[in-house]
Amino acid sequence: MTQASVSTAKWTIEDYHRMIDAGILDDRHVELLNGEIVEMPPEGTPHAAYSQNTGDYLRSLLGSRVRIREAKPVTLPPNNSEPEPDIAVVAPHPVSVYVQHHPYPEDIFWLIEYSDSSLKKDLEVKTQTYAAAGIREYWVINLKAKELIVFRSATATGYQSEKTFTEGSVTPLSFQDVSVSVRQLFS
Repeated sequence: MTQASVSTAKWTIEDYHRMIDAGILDDRHVELLNGEIVEMPPEGTPHAAYSQNTGDYLRSLLGSRVRIREAKPVTLPPNNSEPEPDIAVVAPHPVSVYVQHHPYPEDIFWLIEYSDSSLKKDLEVKTQTYAAAGIREYWVINLKAKELIVFRSATATGYQSEKTFTEGSVTPLSFQDVSVSVRQLFS
């Protein structure tokens, strides 16, 4: 007897949007990653508090040069993904642009994920997804270890640079005049 192969149905961004429009996903906290609809774990209180604080902090540092989107989708067409990063630092297009579509890779300066229970997904799946989409810079804030992991130099197969910080500051690639305090990300 031959063993049947199992294949998973992959969804496009358009399929995903039709499901959202039809209300199929209303009671689910999900995101689209590489054509798969993935459940998102609930946010714990440290995760919610730190990510909100960081959003406010980045607004104070960057002002009107960016839009800070917190837990909102970004659309990554090359790999049929529409994740909801904790923080997306994006181009300050007029609202009328973002009413038409979520930020695309060319609109994104960098993405930030706060990680506790989602650390494995954020370091493996999302790192690959973001790099393949050409996101220049991706930060993972590991809540358990109180460390910032900065990924840069995206390629189709992943990021070429990975650095871990527990103190000091980091200068984002797109804003060489800005210094982000690592300590502030945890306060």
